[in-house]
Amino acid sequence: MPAALPVDLDDAQIRTALSDAHLPSLIAALVHITGDEALVRGDIKPVYDFFGDGQGGLTESQKAHVFDAAVTALAHLRQGERIVPTPARASIRHMMNFVAGADIPERYVPFLMEELAPEADNWIADKGEDIPARVKEKFCVLIIGAGMSGLLAAIRLDQAGIPYAIVDKNADVGGTWLENTYPGCRVDNPNHMYSYSFEPNHDWPHHYSTQDALLAYFRRVADKYGVRNKVRFNTEVVESAYDEKRALWVTRVRDRDGGEFTIETNAIISAVGQLNKPKFPDVRGVGGFKGPEFHSARWDHSVDLRGKRVIVVGTGASAFQFVPAIAPDVREMFVFQRTPPWLGPTPNYHDPVGDGQKWLLKHVPYYAQWYRFWLIWMLTDGLYPMVQADPAWNGPRHSVSMVNDQIRTLLAGLIQQQVGDDASLAAKVIPEYPLGGKRSVRDNGVWIGALKRDNVHLVTDPIAEITNRGVRTKDGKEYEADVLIYGTGFTASKFLAPMKIKGRRGHDLHQQWAGDARAYLGITIPNFPNLFLMYGPNTNIVVNGSIIFFSECEMRYILRALQMMLRNGYAAIEPKADVHDAYNEKVDAANAGMAWGVPQVNSWYKSESGRVSQNWPFPIVDYWYATQEPSPSDFNIEKTGAVATAAE
Repeated sequence: MPAALPVDLDDAQIRTALSDAHLPSLIAALVHITGDEALVRGDIKPVYDFFGDGQGGLTESQKAHVFDAAVTALAHLRQGERIVPTPARASIRHMMNFVAGADIPERYVPFLMEELAPEADNWIADKGEDIPARVKEKFCVLIIGAGMSGLLAAIRLDQAGIPYAIVDKNADVGGTWLENTYPGCRVDNPNHMYSYSFEPNHDWPHHYSTQDALLAYFRRVADKYGVRNKVRFNTEVVESAYDEKRALWVTRVRDRDGGEFTIETNAIISAVGQLNKPKFPDVRGVGGFKGPEFHSARWDHSVDLRGKRVIVVGTGASAFQFVPAIAPDVREMFVFQRTPPWLGPTPNYHDPVGDGQKWLLKHVPYYAQWYRFWLIWMLTDGLYPMVQADPAWNGPRHSVSMVNDQIRTLLAGLIQQQVGDDASLAAKVIPEYPLGGKRSVRDNGVWIGALKRDNVHLVTDPIAEITNRGVRTKDGKEYEADVLIYGTGFTASKFLAPMKIKGRRGHDLHQQWAGDARAYLGITIPNFPNLFLMYGPNTNIVVNGSIIFFSECEMRYILRALQMMLRNGYAAIEPKADVHDAYNEKVDAANAGMAWGVPQVNSWYKSESGRVSQNWPFPIVDYWYATQEPSPSDFNIEKTGAVATAAE
């Protein structure tokens, strides 16, 4: 529950804090506090506009009425009045529709009821207390990676009493937020949904916080739950092979000094992520530039960019952040773009969270839960219809449906407003592919503002080669620079590389995938018993949203699969091939019907074969349901085999 209201807090201070409130979430919280549903069943009916302020279009008189009701309710709460029981399911359903300003399907109600639980962590309702300690003690899991997903896996295994070992190639926890330190680096999802459900942070400094704040959050979580002292840092996995006779994974790891040793465990959880291996452009001369040359994910902070001529290759999500950050300091910058990103209007992208909002999140019961739900709906499943392809659509190829075309037109208009009368720049920055076809980025004006600077030049001519002095384009022009920076993304489709993984009968995982990674629910793979993936194939976010949500779904499923093994004496489980294949056929068919799956769109969402190997193509609530509980009928099961003792 939130912290108690200070008894010496006066009404004026409460009213000041309310000025920062997300009003529909506040109204829903007032129903919990008072039991009075009049505010959600009266004249106030939020209606959301994709381009609106997030307050649902309430009038000034409606806002004043809400403030008065909130001051009264919180004053009673301050005086020690108890919160009434949780509203009935039918009332929760109505409140969902009210907060979202839309008719939300019934299947979202159980998901929200779980989110609204103020004291229980329902993601781990089953801690396996019925499983004898002696059974757990003989079982061990290897977690590969101590980033967001790896920390989550360790915390959940600890809570369930299952021994584990954890290794990470880095010197600290944090994963991507440890590795990416480029100027301007920040999350592109609102922080109040980009956090563990069981470990909310009501002190995020910004709505979209910077890398240092995110790293501090994951470090704090690692320390709070005692994970850090269990991680073997500076240790990378070289190869892991499944020993069928003993039903064990034998994993060879290498430390930073080159020393190698093995770890034997009953199961493996891979939490290595997708966006951590830098990708360089497929052009001649990469690595041959005579000056400093580095990828944004490996930023060289020893290089002083002030007064330098800088070339930036790529205009993806990372370049979108660091180009505006360094543009004022460089003498001249050439930004090479292959395709422009869609810009999603986000006026508060760099804004701090107001003190009033922090106070509300900390002190007003249920406000944080409703605010988180609103963010989840508005930035994920609420946008889902906009990126669905209409099979009957016969409009322009830069759209996939009527609503997709309408939103595209509006967004293009907003970009045009920022560009002004520079027709040449407008032609370069307004995308010609469907909205949702590639990853969109947060826009508060700084990107176009940077490109309009006199010292910044956007180049769209194709690159022929990297020279020792800079970049030569296919028209023969050479651009010289002092520093060359690659903002060209990651090798996202090469899941689990460069690790070698060998399963049953010596099956090589990368050979089995042959460039097209697939897994059942993105988690388990035929021929690889007791191997579980987090952030695996087809578990990337839909439209926008928090990958932490997917990781929590995955880890709940993995934990329950491990508990199923321990309860029943299973030595090994792996998904049946027909279950795995049917699932992936369904995923492929659905992805083909999304903006990112249509033939005219190429992006990192697709593997070299053209298959969408990254994205989950359904509403996120469907993944929540799909990962509730593993079904024994989905697996081939072995009931005999040895067990490993806890690793060192």
